[in-house]
Amino acid sequence: MPHLSLEYSANLRGKVDFTELCLKLRDAVLGTGLFEIGAIRVRAFEALAWAVADALPENGFVDMSFRIGKGRSQEEKKRAGEVIFSTAMNAMSRLLETQNFALSLEIREIESTLSWKKNTMHDRLREK
Repeated sequence: MPHLSLEYSANLRGKVDFTELCLKLRDAVLGTGLFEIGAIRVRAFEALAWAVADALPENGFVDMSFRIGKGRSQEEKKRAGEVIFSTAMNAMSRLLETQNFALSLEIREIESTLSWKKNTMHDRLREK
């Protein structure tokens, strides 16, 4: 269960290819070697209303939330976060050159006894 959700301000539509960004981030998560391919989910959601900092209309943000199951060391979680964050920074380097952009990432561990899931992709992908 590595689920990476991106929430972004609508003023970034057309400035960032979020489909491409999701694919790059998926590859980054997979490249850590810490997660099974069949469990990875990366998705982006547009915020149609937002107020950032001094409320200039050009202020924008991408907030990433990475939910993972328990079982990884603090060092492994930190390494995964660094890989994900640097991938996002590289993909949005032009925005980071402006004074109107905020990028964030938070990793959250999910308590397994409070998480239910059924994934039919695992068997197919584990056979490869």
